[in-house]
Amino acid sequence: MKTEKLMTPSIENIPGVEAKAVFMIDSGSTFREQKTDAVKLGEHDFYMPWGKTNDLPYNILDLIESDETVSTCLMWNAQMCYGSGLKYNTDKASEEVAKEVEEWELENSLTSYFLGVAQDLKHWAFAISVIILSQDGKSIARLIRKEACYCRFSKANEKTGAIEKVYYGPWRDTVELKDLEVIPLLDEHNPWGDLKERIANQKNKKNKENKFAIVTRIPTADHTYYPIPYWAALFRSNWYDIKRLIALAKKSKIQNAAPIRYLVEISDKYFERLFNQEGITDPEERKARVVKAKQEILDFLSGTENSGKTWFANFWTYPDGQECHEVMITRVDDKKEGGDWESDIQESVNMICFTFQVHSNLVGSVPGKSQMNNSGSDKRELYTIAQALQKPYHDLLFLVHRIIIKFNGWEGVTPEVPFIQLTTLDEGTDAKEVKPSNKTNNDEGNNE
Repeated sequence: MKTEKLMTPSIENIPGVEAKAVFMIDSGSTFREQKTDAVKLGEHDFYMPWGKTNDLPYNILDLIESDETVSTCLMWNAQMCYGSGLKYNTDKASEEVAKEVEEWELENSLTSYFLGVAQDLKHWAFAISVIILSQDGKSIARLIRKEACYCRFSKANEKTGAIEKVYYGPWRDTVELKDLEVIPLLDEHNPWGDLKERIANQKNKKNKENKFAIVTRIPTADHTYYPIPYWAALFRSNWYDIKRLIALAKKSKIQNAAPIRYLVEISDKYFERLFNQEGITDPEERKARVVKAKQEILDFLSGTENSGKTWFANFWTYPDGQECHEVMITRVDDKKEGGDWESDIQESVNMICFTFQVHSNLVGSVPGKSQMNNSGSDKRELYTIAQALQKPYHDLLFLVHRIIIKFNGWEGVTPEVPFIQLTTLDEGTDAKEVKPSNKTNNDEGNNE
């Protein structure tokens, strides 16, 4: 039973006191590295868990879906990466090749595929694409996206250091090898060379592999099986928790006049230790123990007779020196009421948008009537900058399509993602597509 589901944010009455306390799971340790060992699936199959209990992406998705600003910013970034959509440019291809490409595009939904991998890249800093060969093995017939949160990497080869397989399946449940799709993973650093070598080596084999995975990974400062995206700083800096606390405080104020005086942050490790000490394994008994633990804290906070008493709880220190407490009780400034929280909400929303590199005026996420509003020209520039910043992500994603084009022998075909450029009213249109220039430096020099 996962303890994360047993403890959810809640507002509780403090007995004997006209005040409330907020209980929250501290999200600061969500993305922290936890050493994990490979898990055996079969005689020759070992996978690396994603997080200590292999459910890290689902815990993160729960946090994302619990905050409208975070979920909106992530979707915005995916839409910016999508641009005007992935297209195979056949302007320089022969008529025969152009028809073949058009037929291939009809058989493969590039629209849903590209928006899907854009979301994976923005959420998890990596995406998995699967190419499937034709029956005769002479061309790549299908292109499929495998949702990153349902993918796990095999343990790296001890001799070469290469990750050789991707396991795709319902990891939310307890799984066995028979429940998973096992896909050979092409060399991350040279997928094209690896594909050519595999095809050459299996020419005389009866059982030929016709399906291969390609990983698109954002290079990060640290190289792990599952990279930590840059926006993980949002949880480590506590701004996510601050915004949720404000929302809970406003809810409490609307429901009744009792103010929130205490914020109680409880680490999931607190309940793990509690269950182990008391030998509680039954799911229902665990839930009841969580309720009892919360009541014990509320009783501690209630009444003047508890004045001067101290709450003892364990804590440990991470390698970077940051302390992690099992239970932290913080007194909340209860002088702020109703609209007085507006400036705090705006500050927390701005910090979240800043973390995702999303200007809050573009997504309309900053509350308040007196906020500064950019002019139309400024917004067009911000939109253009946001799209221009997607180029490195497009370059990473294009590798899969360059391999498809090369393998299928489509001369004169190139992948491209046109930008959507917002225009002024005098141009007679609201927006237009702008294709990336195919000119080289030599071409520009010859035109001077």
